[in-house]
Amino acid sequence: MSDGAANQVHRIRRGSAERKTLETTIDLAVDLDGGPVEVRTGVPFFDHMLDAFGRHGRFGLSVRCDGDAAMDPHHTVEDCGIALGLAIRQALGERKGIARYAHAYAPLDEALARAVIDISGRPYLEFIAAMPEPVIGMDFASSLVEEFWRALSVNAGLTVHIDLIRARNAHHAAEAIFKAGALALHDATRVTGDVSRVPSTKGMLA
Repeated sequence: MSDGAANQVHRIRRGSAERKTLETTIDLAVDLDGGPVEVRTGVPFFDHMLDAFGRHGRFGLSVRCDGDAAMDPHHTVEDCGIALGLAIRQALGERKGIARYAHAYAPLDEALARAVIDISGRPYLEFIAAMPEPVIGMDFASSLVEEFWRALSVNAGLTVHIDLIRARNAHHAAEAIFKAGALALHDATRVTGDVSRVPSTKGMLA
């Protein structure tokens, strides 16, 4: 790929989203080709998960969220998932030349997770993960892991299958899921083919 073509691809691989509701105010940016990772959501465990997502996916990621997390992290987690999905959709542009499909496994001690991703344009999440504990830390509900991935998948236009193969610790389970998802998304978003063509028999991914 020429330097000019590479630069053009890079320019269309950044996305951002601003989301303001009565519950949260979010300013988020993502660069699919890397950069610093800076996260502040007001939910420490969620910050840890998003930091892992950015670093292991080798994405540039900036997230600032102010909201009602002191009452319940649910709105913060779901709304950040929505914003990140929208930013990823924007960064992908017409999705020309991308690998499209990818899968990854990630362990964390006894926990093992698998993520399979198709950048299909058809939003779908299959989440098979029996979390071993209902709460992570003091107040992060394990069910919020699924809420985040559903919000991201729907708004980015991804088909995502996540399986928690085994785990005894909910923190380890959640982190393995985030890392596997990040690794798979990194591989699926790589530019591996003809940048003038969409990897689809329909000629479009929507």
